[in-house]
Amino acid sequence: MIQGFLKRLIRVGSLTVRLPNGKTLTYGDGTEPRVSARLATWSAARAIAADPQGGLGDAYMNGELSFDEGDIWDLLELGGRNLPDRSDERYGPLQMAMLAARRRLQQWNDRAAAKSNVAHHYDISNDLYRRFLDADMQYSCAYYARPGMTLEEAQAAKKAHIAAKLRLKPGLKVLDIGCGWGGMALELAGRYGVEVLGVTLSEEQLALARERARAAGLGDRARFELIDYRDLKGQFDRIVSVGMFEHVGVPNYRAYFGKIRDLLSPDGVALVHTIGRRSPPSSTNVWIRKNIFPGGYIPALSETAAAIEQTGLFITDIEFLRLHYAETLKAWRERFRAEWQAVAQMYDERFCRMWEYYLASSELGFRAMGDMNMQIQLTRRVDALPLTRDYMFDAERAGPPA
Repeated sequence: MIQGFLKRLIRVGSLTVRLPNGKTLTYGDGTEPRVSARLATWSAARAIAADPQGGLGDAYMNGELSFDEGDIWDLLELGGRNLPDRSDERYGPLQMAMLAARRRLQQWNDRAAAKSNVAHHYDISNDLYRRFLDADMQYSCAYYARPGMTLEEAQAAKKAHIAAKLRLKPGLKVLDIGCGWGGMALELAGRYGVEVLGVTLSEEQLALARERARAAGLGDRARFELIDYRDLKGQFDRIVSVGMFEHVGVPNYRAYFGKIRDLLSPDGVALVHTIGRRSPPSSTNVWIRKNIFPGGYIPALSETAAAIEQTGLFITDIEFLRLHYAETLKAWRERFRAEWQAVAQMYDERFCRMWEYYLASSELGFRAMGDMNMQIQLTRRVDALPLTRDYMFDAERAGPPA
């Protein structure tokens, strides 16, 4: 099984695999890149042949896959180079129906499930995230506005890019849905003079966001609450949601955008920043869903737009950031590897391998499998924003108010 699978897959580059019985297999055309791997058990070999994504992740995480030349990223990147072009792949009606039913079951994400799913990923330790994120702890796609940017510079550029699309002015009331550790909310409150309410379902994120607000002297303009977006009340001039929509779940898309409409003032502006997929609606990678993001899903634009259409909101702008997240994940992966020993002491080697595989496979998704980032701007009124996009560029070039 493993021989047949690798022979079909690896045509360019060089892959050497040492099997549990000591037999060595070689695949590819002998050119660069070169990767040499060892499989310790036959069960791992069978699992990879039967389910390449899940089997490979489990084998690496459990220490059954190791390397004599290269590492897990090199192996994934080699596989990505050899993936067939599926840009014209289409699903039939029956397959689409089956995928839709599976999504509903896997992503029900009621209030209790949403809280549990968030805790699984975010409430493990703030110190873990400090070790590989930028200083502001932005855990979403950065914006590499020019070549050679550091991660810190690109994350600052991301916040400025979003702020420009929100068309902020002092005194506005802003809601940050899924505020993380508070970086975006504190940036908007501190540099643009707005009042921000940030909401999260993570106990760890909430505590640190409040601590950061007090330390920055912004407690009066940046508040943070532990609350589900579905339970929010009131109206806001601006709404921003960064890296949270991936956790909403397809069955809740209509409710999510309906809530944004209800919370947005008549002349307000909302900006949703989310991972998206080039392909039609599908399902979440089983390994990622089981180990990293239970209840998570990368949406297709088609299903996202369809939900928005049902709310009466105007889609006033959509931007696709293609390789920006790949560069972000590369920076995170490199920083994580540099902190390997410290993280292993906090958890163990298996945890480190799990997270390295998560970061590396996610990067491959953006480089070779059609993932991208979407920024979707929404309004309730057709005339809530200027007729051209020049205001975005002007605001971004001018920077925050002095």
